[in-house]
Amino acid sequence: MITYAAIFAFTCFGAAVLLNLWKVMTAQNVADRILALDTMFINAIAVMVLYGIAVGSEIFFEAAMIIAMLGFVSTVAYARFILRGNIIE
Repeated sequence: MITYAAIFAFTCFGAAVLLNLWKVMTAQNVADRILALDTMFINAIAVMVLYGIAVGSEIFFEAAMIIAMLGFVSTVAYARFILRGNIIE
């Protein structure tokens, strides 16, 4: 039963990543693209954790933490660039 749940979760999160990628490419303004990219980072973290559970390896959880930090920093950098025009003052 857990195998079917994992396959269903992989399918759902994979579809979510593809839909977020579509939104990043077709959004009308930059703020929507940033939100879609941030959501894509969150879905990529979920896929990485699910893969770590399926394989039984702990290295994927550490990789998910690194992706989470990169996603947060990139979202803040994009938002600061839109608001102020520069990232570093």
